[in-house]
Amino acid sequence: MRIALGFLSGLVFGLGLVISGMSNPAKVLNFLDLAGTWDPSLAFVMGGATVTAFIGYRLVWHRRAPVLETRFDVPTNTRIDRPLILGAALFGTGWGIGGFCPGPAWTALPLLAPGTLVFVPAMLAGLWLGARASSLGILAPKGATQ
Repeated sequence: MRIALGFLSGLVFGLGLVISGMSNPAKVLNFLDLAGTWDPSLAFVMGGATVTAFIGYRLVWHRRAPVLETRFDVPTNTRIDRPLILGAALFGTGWGIGGFCPGPAWTALPLLAPGTLVFVPAMLAGLWLGARASSLGILAPKGATQ
């Protein structure tokens, strides 16, 4: 059941990305091009996602536990540290250069566009390198325990 619901959630997310055009990197890059061919449609997609998430969280937090778990798994770390800032900067830079974030990149992969065929392996390599650096303590903040 859990796998089926995970698949269904991913399918709905992917379909939403494709229908909204967010799997097209040109649309994302045009949103970031304020002085050129600016396309505000991404702001409407993000606004719709924000409203949906806001309502969803308000409904979910009234439950004692998630449907398929015994408790909510909520992060307790609220520190803004070097790994968080470095990761956010790398994510934003990759998004700005490639026009993709991970979800839309996966949905665009079947199109076999050259940019996607470069971005997805680079993203996977970056994820692997980040996990490797973290396990070696390279990205850990001072005084943190692994």
